[in-house]
Amino acid sequence: MSLCTVSESFSQKKLKDFFKFKNKEIVPITPEDTIIDIDEGIFVIEDAYWDSLAMEEEISLQRELSMLHEDTAEVVLAYNVPIQVTEQLMIDSVWVTLREYYSTWSTTKVNPYEIDGEQFSDTLALSLTFDNPSLDWCLPIPKTEVTSPFGLRRWRWHYGDDIRLKTGDSVRVAFDGIVRVAQYDRYGYGHYILVRHYNGLETLYGHLSKRFLKPGDVVKAGDVIGLGGSTGRSSGPHLHFETRYQGNAFDPKEIFNFDMDTIRTTTMIVTPYTFSYLKEARKIRYHRVRSGDTLSHISYRYGVSINKICRLNGIRRSTILRVGQRLRIT
Repeated sequence: MSLCTVSESFSQKKLKDFFKFKNKEIVPITPEDTIIDIDEGIFVIEDAYWDSLAMEEEISLQRELSMLHEDTAEVVLAYNVPIQVTEQLMIDSVWVTLREYYSTWSTTKVNPYEIDGEQFSDTLALSLTFDNPSLDWCLPIPKTEVTSPFGLRRWRWHYGDDIRLKTGDSVRVAFDGIVRVAQYDRYGYGHYILVRHYNGLETLYGHLSKRFLKPGDVVKAGDVIGLGGSTGRSSGPHLHFETRYQGNAFDPKEIFNFDMDTIRTTTMIVTPYTFSYLKEARKIRYHRVRSGDTLSHISYRYGVSINKICRLNGIRRSTILRVGQRLRIT
């Protein structure tokens, strides 16, 4: 078994750790950061950095090797499902770092990062457009009409904007990226797709009637990712659209001016204020039981599952409610 790593040359104007997937060669190194030769042309990266990934998530790097060196190769990354990337992976018109881009990757969880937005203390500038600002972004639905905005709704926080559409309308991805989650959530988003963008932003598209993509698919801004619908917890056809950074949702209108069908800026500034709403969203709220109230009625009124109400109050579904009793709902 031989130990080796991939090295590559690239221009000074690119960040030094960025992979271009070209002009690569194999060189021997010490065991502390290794690519282990499993079979002809197949390598597995094994170092402490990747230990942060879930046990079942394995990263494999597959290349067809010539007798000497080659300038281009296909890269295959596997996280439960194959992620196939062309020889020059370009996300939002810039090269991305494998370690940075895939260091936390889940195909089932909307927020796998375990980062509390209330503790966010940095100020970051995230570029949204590049060489051609008119082509680097796209509204999910043209002529956007927001029917229910980000914010407190029916005693619970609404973590996105609901956008009017008709069942079967095309839903388009807002920025270049890679699909991280594409699945069905019966009691929430219904059919939904979540896309990771190169700069750490993620966008989520919920209540679709049909999904066209799977985890690992590379998308460009404006690509149709599915059809609008009313699946999951929904009272009628609409798109539930979320924007997230490090797993924490923020108001999509910080990026988009839906009234003007455009973006507000080419660079988004993320500050602690971006997530300041969480203090309000996480406030404990109670319901005072009235005559005729049932757990089912309370659940529907506040949009909170019966199981959650029972868990928050240490009761069972069979518990008899008393008039005047105070039940925690958030």
